Amino acid sequence: MGEKSILAPASDRPVRPHSRFAHLPGRLKLVSDILHTAQSAALEALLTVRRHPARFLSGLALLLIGATGGSYALVSLAPEASELPVRTVVQAVEPLSIEPQRDLLATQAMRLYRSEVTRSTDTADSLLRRLGVSDAAASAFLRADRNVQKNLLGRAGRIVQAEVDERGRLVSMTARWSPEDDGTFNRLTVRAAAGAWKSTLETLPLTASTRMASGTIQTSLFAATDDARIPDGVAVQMAEIFSGDIDFHRALRKGDRFVVVYETLEGDGEPLRAGRVLSTEFVNAGKSYQALWFESLQSAQNGKSPLKGAYYNMRGESLHRAFLASPVAFSRITSGFAMRFHPILQTWRAHLGVDYGAVTGTPVRTVADGVVDFAGVQGGYGNVVIVKHGGNTTTVYAHLSRVNVRSGQRVQQGDNVGLVGATGWATGPHLHFEFRVNGQHKDPMTIARQAEATPVTAALRPAFDRAAGLARQQLTAAAQVHVGSVQ
Repeated sequence: MGEKSILAPASDRPVRPHSRFAHLPGRLKLVSDILHTAQSAALEALLTVRRHPARFLSGLALLLIGATGGSYALVSLAPEASELPVRTVVQAVEPLSIEPQRDLLATQAMRLYRSEVTRSTDTADSLLRRLGVSDAAASAFLRADRNVQKNLLGRAGRIVQAEVDERGRLVSMTARWSPEDDGTFNRLTVRAAAGAWKSTLETLPLTASTRMASGTIQTSLFAATDDARIPDGVAVQMAEIFSGDIDFHRALRKGDRFVVVYETLEGDGEPLRAGRVLSTEFVNAGKSYQALWFESLQSAQNGKSPLKGAYYNMRGESLHRAFLASPVAFSRITSGFAMRFHPILQTWRAHLGVDYGAVTGTPVRTVADGVVDFAGVQGGYGNVVIVKHGGNTTTVYAHLSRVNVRSGQRVQQGDNVGLVGATGWATGPHLHFEFRVNGQHKDPMTIARQAEATPVTAALRPAFDRAAGLARQQLTAAAQVHVGSVQ
């Protein structure tokens, strides 16, 4: 008996929805449930408002929260992203032509810059060679130009900057220097204009900037200042400022410390020379010495006189003494005030002065105001100058290579009286210096320390106290700067 195939009516036949819309019935039911819930909540809220008007705002807030929650419950009816078709698009990219780029680069000029410091042996060719310049026309111009010959070639220590093209040809050259301490600097410019070279010499004002530094003595003052990148002029000023308190030739100790705030004088932003020390501190053998530069308008009957400045300690006592400690700007002492074995007489004798080792030609200055009592040749002293000061005090400057004053001439403290040499009984170039009081030899360092210090006047005391307060702050800040030292 064969099987019968019984077909169910169309209305009873199960229908399998398409896979892409299989999720719709469930989602539609979810939406219907959410809407029904929202309607019920709205009707209940309306009844609550009628019964309890005061709770209207809170009920409204709850309704909004419920609506918001319902909106987050809605699900997108769009198909899943993973079911979307994927298509690959391939498109050719045409690169830009290289020729226009190359032509554009050709229009851009390359410039090289280099700085050098001139030497006394420089010629036009040697200077340009160190600057990386290979330009026969520029070299010929430098050899012939009056400004260059007079102010640049053969002059040492002048900063030169050159602008050079990619072929090594000179585009421009600028030199700057400050020959005088008058607040100005010179700028020499060499540049090609309209196919021809031209030089221009200008005098312009210097600008001052403030710098701070600190250091520790390991071998010498100059070694420490070199390591701290402090100019020699600043080191010399420090020695001069404290010369009445510290013997920089004999009393420096390893571990001594210094702090300094000073000016740097610049031309076109280039440091050209050291300016004045503004404030400084030196710790020698554990004892601290401080100084600041103070200047103020001095009162006068007819208004105000020009600014007058000097160095003072923080108590307001002037560091300018009646006698300088040294007749030679900071230099090495070869023999102190003591007994010694005389190198020529070959006997032990009292050395009643101080010998300053210095090269021949070093300037010698008088340590105080006075009148030249003798200027000429005198036995073992060789060329000698004797200056008479007040209070039966005289100073002697011996072994000079040249005498620059005459007997009877009035001199002021710091004036040049001659040049270091090796005349008379001398085994090498040096200055023999003596200090006599009533004919008796005295240690120059002791006399300098005993000189009275002039204090700040009462009228200037408020201004000085303000300046001293600022100086203390500067020194505190400068002490934080990297300490320079030489091992």
